[in-house]
Amino acid sequence: MRHEPAPAEQLIWRLLRDRQLGGYKFRRQVPLGAFVGDFYCHALKLVVELDGDTHSERETSDKIRTELLNRTGYRVVRFYNTDVFDHLPAVLEAIYSECVSISTATPPHPNPLPEGEGTRGGRGE
Repeated sequence: MRHEPAPAEQLIWRLLRDRQLGGYKFRRQVPLGAFVGDFYCHALKLVVELDGDTHSERETSDKIRTELLNRTGYRVVRFYNTDVFDHLPAVLEAIYSECVSISTATPPHPNPLPEGEGTRGGRGE
């Protein structure tokens, strides 16, 4: 599927690439341990999976895969290809809502830079 993505994957990729969804950066076909995620936002550890016809026979293995990814710190959201075609705005809204939910739940950095550092000149100049 990496070289010849399904039509639903092509459609979603056209809308996720180049930070088009709320400025969040997604990559496609990303290795995540023993698995490959369809779409992945590294900053949020969010995996977006699209399930086609073949997944109806693999529900149990998909559930196990999702649980394993969740245990290692990833958040996984799944959609059927038919949802992409029939309810595209709702799918994009769900992905965006997941992004916002994760980013607002992320606590601030435990060691922020002291005031004035990180600016030009080191003293807020």
